Amino acid sequence: MQLGFVSAILPDLPLQEVLKIGSEAGYDCVELMCWPEGPATRRYAGVSHVNVRDISAESARSIPRLASQYDLTISALGYYPNPLSADREESDAAVAHIKEMIRAAADMRLGTVNSFVGRDHLKTVEENWPRFVEVWKPLVRFAEQHGIRIGIENCPMFFTRDEWPSGKNLAINPTVWRRMFEEIPSPSFGLNFDPSHMVWQQMDYLRPLREFSDRLVHIHAKDARLDRDRLNEVGVLATPNEYHTPKLPGLGDVDWGRFFSALTDAGYDGPVCVEVEDRAYEGSLKSRIAALRQSACYLRQFIPAG
Repeated sequence: MQLGFVSAILPDLPLQEVLKIGSEAGYDCVELMCWPEGPATRRYAGVSHVNVRDISAESARSIPRLASQYDLTISALGYYPNPLSADREESDAAVAHIKEMIRAAADMRLGTVNSFVGRDHLKTVEENWPRFVEVWKPLVRFAEQHGIRIGIENCPMFFTRDEWPSGKNLAINPTVWRRMFEEIPSPSFGLNFDPSHMVWQQMDYLRPLREFSDRLVHIHAKDARLDRDRLNEVGVLATPNEYHTPKLPGLGDVDWGRFFSALTDAGYDGPVCVEVEDRAYEGSLKSRIAALRQSACYLRQFIPAG
């Protein structure tokens, strides 16, 4: 496996500085954010370290070479919008940008891009399904044509009232994943698995590693702390931010020893990228860099340096 990080936590820094920080913190790889220009609609959105819309093939090829100067590789390109939004303009823009990201990844000779499936949060899974098929079958074919795998993160995108009642991502549990992969059996369609989202949904985050071992294309290392006292007050029908907190690896409820044991048993040998979303470390650039260093130090017990 390769230990990496998600570049979203360093939004104001240019690519070369991101690579320098990652190298000095002891990482092997980085997932580079590729959001289009424009205002961020939520935390960690809007970050772009690669402008996939305007990049030439020659410029794209120079990015992995730049990373190699810092002894890093690029694990994936990442962009996490809502391709199934009820707003067709938003949906069409997201799909178009995912295609640009796929093209850029192919030019960079990468293997993976990461995203969300999306969802109309006011509709059931069944009501969303025809739109899922309409959008994602051609997107996956496009990825196949370019030799790229798409890793779908399992984040429900349900944290606050504006995402009530169902969240803005369909791909949140084994029942949906099973149906997704039956509908689109392509090996270019897989999971960017994050165990923290299973924690606050009170689900087993180890079991999917066994059943979906052949669909794991990328891993996010983020932890989550469930506040049982608060949960006893508000219940599971409250918005999830009322009873859980994203944390650095090792500071929440994920048992990382058991997680990596299951991950190695599943035969996974790809990137595991730290995703810093811990508000306790967001006060300054210095503390965000400290979060990356602390996470690398903790996870190196499971992913020894090569």
